[in-house]
Amino acid sequence: MGIVISMLVAASTLVASTSSDPAALRVVENGLFETDLASFTKFVRTNKRLHPSLDWKTDYCSAPLVGSTGRSFDFRVPCHRHDFGYRNMKRLGRWDESIRGRIDERFRDDMHTTCTKRGITQRFNCFVWAETFYRAVRVWGT
Repeated sequence: MGIVISMLVAASTLVASTSSDPAALRVVENGLFETDLASFTKFVRTNKRLHPSLDWKTDYCSAPLVGSTGRSFDFRVPCHRHDFGYRNMKRLGRWDESIRGRIDERFRDDMHTTCTKRGITQRFNCFVWAETFYRAVRVWGT
């Protein structure tokens, strides 16, 4: 029982210290809204060790049956950034419908960025999948 209480205290201390950290908020906002998609993976590698209090984990697109990739799309990096935004804005106490909308719009833009790099025959299907993923997070994203 003592171990469980210690773990809960440590976790609440981490969240409390992160939520009052303006530097952490700047890092999250930079990663979400100022870093281009092509640079996001490098952004994660660079900042992960500098800001260990942030949540860097991802399950990519947790879309049942479909996953993060398909024949006409690869949304792994957009999904990673989307997870990064949701998890850390909540952790920082900045979560509301406005920030959720901004993160979801960024997700849509990021997916479109990946679609534009596809061949002409795959591009249309990629955009259809992007819209499907976007609408899913608008309805079920939390």
